[in-house]
Amino acid sequence: METQIQNETTFYQDSLVKVTQSRYITQSKTYAMRNISSVHVFEIEKSRVTPILMMLIGIPFLFAGNVFWIGLILIGLGILIVFNIKNEYTVRISTNAGEADSTISKDKEYIQKIVNALNDAMIHRG
Repeated sequence: METQIQNETTFYQDSLVKVTQSRYITQSKTYAMRNISSVHVFEIEKSRVTPILMMLIGIPFLFAGNVFWIGLILIGLGILIVFNIKNEYTVRISTNAGEADSTISKDKEYIQKIVNALNDAMIHRG
């Protein structure tokens, strides 16, 4: 067993993820490459409903006399939140047990590197 692990080709490795010719290791799970049938980047879109509602609720306060500052605060916070919400990306793998999201990050390039490594490992296995 030790000999097999030492002879494994590593396609990607960082502090959280390791992709070899036979295994995909994340923080919480290890997947056997032979069970992975496909892999791709999946975008998780974050909801912007709450900050938009904050802005809409703030508009009437602008015309309500001496409490207009509440409207300014609500609209300002809503705008700030809308522009700071970032979608997340995940490595979505398909196995014989279904689809699973394994690694999640706001950095699409990081997730793409892992997906590329997984594709290379799948090709290497044949």
